[in-house]
Amino acid sequence: MKSHILGAAVAVAAASPAFAEAEKYALDASHSQIVFSYDHFGFSTTTSMFSGFDGEIMWDKEDPAASSVTVTFPESSLISGWDERTQHLMSGDFFGADAGEDITFASTAIEVTGDDTALITGDLTMNGVTKPVVLDARLNGAADAHPMAGVPWAGFSATTTLKRSDFNLGAFAPMVSDEVAVEISIEAGKFE
Repeated sequence: MKSHILGAAVAVAAASPAFAEAEKYALDASHSQIVFSYDHFGFSTTTSMFSGFDGEIMWDKEDPAASSVTVTFPESSLISGWDERTQHLMSGDFFGADAGEDITFASTAIEVTGDDTALITGDLTMNGVTKPVVLDARLNGAADAHPMAGVPWAGFSATTTLKRSDFNLGAFAPMVSDEVAVEISIEAGKFE
């Protein structure tokens, strides 16, 4: 009797599909950027960006809520489009980045909100301060093989709004808006 039960259990296990697991996708630094914008004295919207950063997505396609994302990049990688503004943003008024600190984000929860959308909650560490933030994220597209890289590929975008003062970056507020709109666009590939 025991051998029949064991045989049935083995047959069921062999016939059942394997459970999917999260797969590691490394960010493509050449096609990943974080753009942020803020109001400047009510006269203009000023935009700057971070680009060329490292990170990885542990992506579970069958259960996206079980996925995770981590990103790290140096504060000094900021690009403002004007050298004097970049130098000011790196000064003690804002980042004080002569120490070469990194900005990091590590997800703590993912709430799936649609077929290709989710809210990603995570810890953002910037300027020596860690705060929880929520990213409104979207899967832009995925393919079994990137046309040039030849490996599985995916693209994601996300938005959020941050308060500069939460991260000790609130100089000149409210003339320069405390709220900063953030837009993220990344590509990632499964290189292993």
